[in-house]
Amino acid sequence: MYDVLIVGAGVIGCSIARELSRYQLSVAVVDKENDVAMGTSKANSGIVHAGFDAKTGTNKAIYNVLGARMFPKLAEELDFPYRRNGALVLCFDENSKGELIELLEQGKRNGVSGLSILDGDAVRKLEPNVSDKVVAALYAETSAIASPYEMTVALAENAATNGVEFILGSQVKSILNSKNGFEVRLSDNRSLWTKIVINCAGVYADEIYNIMKVSRPINIVARKGEYVLLDKKCGGLTDKTLFQQPTKMGKGVLVAPTTHGNVIVGPTAEDIPDKSDVDTTVEGLNAAFGTALLSVPSLSRRDIITQFAGLRAHSTEGDFVIGESEIQNFFNVAGIESPGLSAAPAIAVDVAEEVAMRLNAKKKTNFVARRKGIPCFARMSDSERKQLIDKNPLYGKIVCRCENVTEGEIVDSIRRPLGATDLDGVKRRTRAGMGRCQMGFCTPRIMEILSRELGKDMTEITKNGKGSHVVVGRTE
Repeated sequence: MYDVLIVGAGVIGCSIARELSRYQLSVAVVDKENDVAMGTSKANSGIVHAGFDAKTGTNKAIYNVLGARMFPKLAEELDFPYRRNGALVLCFDENSKGELIELLEQGKRNGVSGLSILDGDAVRKLEPNVSDKVVAALYAETSAIASPYEMTVALAENAATNGVEFILGSQVKSILNSKNGFEVRLSDNRSLWTKIVINCAGVYADEIYNIMKVSRPINIVARKGEYVLLDKKCGGLTDKTLFQQPTKMGKGVLVAPTTHGNVIVGPTAEDIPDKSDVDTTVEGLNAAFGTALLSVPSLSRRDIITQFAGLRAHSTEGDFVIGESEIQNFFNVAGIESPGLSAAPAIAVDVAEEVAMRLNAKKKTNFVARRKGIPCFARMSDSERKQLIDKNPLYGKIVCRCENVTEGEIVDSIRRPLGATDLDGVKRRTRAGMGRCQMGFCTPRIMEILSRELGKDMTEITKNGKGSHVVVGRTE
């Protein structure tokens, strides 16, 4: 019997797991995928929003502002990429300046500091590549960028270090409620018993909750967003995150730097019926890139190195659904679309405190707050590299030439708590394969390392879990 079972190992589930690991509780996280951060948490813009564009008084506004303030300390403790770079909401029409002022005033009501309105010339002084058609912009100094999948991995590793169990690759098939607690039945025929369930299942959160035949079901719509990623040589196109004025479907298409020096463009916004559909489309990618050209006309399709799509969990209620449901001890943390990444740390604190109070749990005296990430060889000075290689010669062997990722980093990514078990797991933890050639050069070598470290044959190594084997046998 667990005290708490969290369904979903995305940034929300892992944030809550980490906060609950501060308490004397038995906690488990279950996810149908074979790794953490396999849903929305690996396919989003990576923006830590300032908090001006959510309606005042909503969960989105409250948790966005509180969560964004927590990022500097959290990133320092858990050692994941984060940078406060600021953001601009671009206005292309003199008649639309009033909308910027409304956003400014709303931001102030939400408690956001560092907001101001700039004219077009001032915008271009900050960002010379911005279109001449921009007449004004809202400047948000506190907006930031983070690596969402590395953040999720860091949260999960720290939670595991503090005693949280992760049950990956097992899908929840049913949840039965009784006086003894909840029986959660998994696709591998296991049954887990728990006192409290926390539903953080992203686009599937409604299905997890509604299987209990509740009187007031929730409804989550999968909203697809398509992106393109540009080569690092484009990193100088903008330092700030460049938004266009938002629409009813979201914050619109942005052009933004990533924490690793690339430029990301997107997303589109399309509500779709298939919650597993993360395919990109010609129409979607063209729409994203074409709209982005309004902000930065010098963007070039020749610099695109990859494209991807992610799904946002849009609640038909129009706001985050957070708290205990009509079923006692069953908590929903659902509909966490943008600004979900920004809000995650604050949501986690509130949910964890409420659950701990329900269980009369005391805080641990031996909680480990800090986690050290994998050393990034590419960002080190020559003297730092020499010191590292002297300690571990595997850091002297470059495996991924595009990103300068070493064998030492890849081995570390596999051997860590909740270590990588496939090619994409290595990629998310080390960036091996995220460069210009998109794993064209390094795949065989990474497979060899995975095979050696996991004690598996090469034919057992996958790209991202079951059904994604890379090779089927050996030639003569």
